[in-house]
Amino acid sequence: MVTLQHSVVVITGAASGMGKAMAHEFADNGANVVAVDVDEAGVDDVAAAIGENAIGVYGDVSDTESMESVVDTAVDEFGTIDVLCNNAGVLDEYAPVDETSDDLWDGVLGVNLDGPFYLTRAALPELESGDEEGVVINTASVAGKAGDGGGAAYTVSKHGVIGLTKHLATAYAPDIRANAICPGAVETGMTEDMLGQLTELAAETPADEPAEPAEIASVAVFLASDKASFIHGEAINVDGGMLADI
Repeated sequence: MVTLQHSVVVITGAASGMGKAMAHEFADNGANVVAVDVDEAGVDDVAAAIGENAIGVYGDVSDTESMESVVDTAVDEFGTIDVLCNNAGVLDEYAPVDETSDDLWDGVLGVNLDGPFYLTRAALPELESGDEEGVVINTASVAGKAGDGGGAAYTVSKHGVIGLTKHLATAYAPDIRANAICPGAVETGMTEDMLGQLTELAAETPADEPAEPAEIASVAVFLASDKASFIHGEAINVDGGMLADI
C-alpha cells in the first residue's frame, strides 16, 4: 500500500464517480480528505462514510470565490494542503462547433478548465509552503490528446487542462509537482446515459471493457506519492489502450 499518512488532499467532483473513488482511496492510504462538490449532500455522505479524517465542502469550481473559500476551509480544518486533485468535470454530448451554444461552451470550460485554474491559483501558497513538494493532479481525458474524444467544448477544455498541467510542472518546480490523468471510457454516474457507447468504445481497446472509477483513483494516489517523485508534467493515459495506436 502507498502511504500518504496525514497528508491533506483536496478533491473536486468528489460526490460521485472518480472523485468519490479518489476520496476513499486517499483516505485508505492515510490521508485527510477534503471532498468538494456542488452536491453538498453527496460530499457530506462521502465524508461521513470515510470518517473523522474527511470533511465534505460545498464548492462551485467555476466560481473563483467559491474555490478560495474551499482553500480557507481546508486550511482551517487540517492546517494546510499537500495534494490537489482537480477532478470535477462535465460533458458536452459530443456537440461539434456548429451545435455548441455560448452557454454550453461557457459551462463546460467553466467547470473543466476554469475550475482547475481557480482552485490551483487559490491553493498555491499552501502547496508551496510545505517541507515536501506540493502535488497537483488534474483529471484530463483522452479527449485532451485527440480530436474526436468529445465535442468542441469538452475537447478544448481537456487540451487546456494538459497545457495547465505542463505549465504548473515547469513554472513552479521544485515546490510543486504536477501531472494529469487521461482516462478513457469509465463507468460513472456522469457517463451512465452513454453506457452503450462506452461499452462499444471499450470493446475496441486492448482492455475490452470500461474502467471502474477505482482504477483511476489508484493512479491518482500513486501520482501523489513519493513513488512518483520523478514524474513531472506528464499526461498519463489510463484508457485501456484506447490511444495505443497513436
